[in-house]
Amino acid sequence: MNNAIRTSARVLSSHFILVVLFVFAAFPLAVLIFNSLKSRTDLAQNPMGPPTEILFSNFVTAWNESAFLLHATNSAILVAGTVALILTLGGMAAYSLARLELPGAVVVMGYMISLTAFPVWLYLVPLFFQWRTLGLLDTLPGLILIYTAINSPLAIFLLRSFLVQIPKELEESAQLDGASRWSILLRIILPISWTGFLTIALVVAVAVWGEFQIAFVILQDTDKYPITTSFLAFAESYGRDWTLTSAVAVIAIAPIVTLFIIFQRRFAEGLTQGSVK
Repeated sequence: MNNAIRTSARVLSSHFILVVLFVFAAFPLAVLIFNSLKSRTDLAQNPMGPPTEILFSNFVTAWNESAFLLHATNSAILVAGTVALILTLGGMAAYSLARLELPGAVVVMGYMISLTAFPVWLYLVPLFFQWRTLGLLDTLPGLILIYTAINSPLAIFLLRSFLVQIPKELEESAQLDGASRWSILLRIILPISWTGFLTIALVVAVAVWGEFQIAFVILQDTDKYPITTSFLAFAESYGRDWTLTSAVAVIAIAPIVTLFIIFQRRFAEGLTQGSVK
């Protein structure tokens, strides 16, 4: 009986903590959604509560005034280009570090992980002048290269962690049948480790979609702005109208939140189980 009581108390305390954390995380988002549906008068009278009258027209106005489709397209290009490069180049690098027993592989991994500890502002100024010299300044491809370089170390480290868990016997059997390294990678490794690649893709996509600092420095043409920098420009123009800025914020985060909700189960599997089935 005492064990049952202790178990119930432990479960209730765990659920209570989860509920508190959920409220703590969800409350700002709920206020943001509430404010995006209010009139300016309603917002002034009740800035934290639900709207007395729901105005979906705020989203229509915010969509048109912020040129959201243009900037969302720019963000989608940045996300797609960065994810494609990291999964391709990072996948080959991770496979090499996990399977080819390269000399100095441990040093390379330590070097890449140490890079993640340095703030981006440490090398952003020299990078700006270097990109201007190369003609990559104020271009989406130039920004994709920077995002790829910044996100690659962690991606390679995680992908290598997935790949080392795959039994080598699978590859040895394929080699005995005459399969090449490329054939093994494409026909055996990728189908087994696709949850790991999906996990990396989601992590990189979220990071690139929400990145602000580098895009703010590298891009100067407003038509090339991604979501984050365009939101700053919109907030500066409509800073007094918090209903419209809230509506733009909701529209901006909706795609990435939807993407995460769709793949959240696979994302969790990738983080907890790796590639081994």
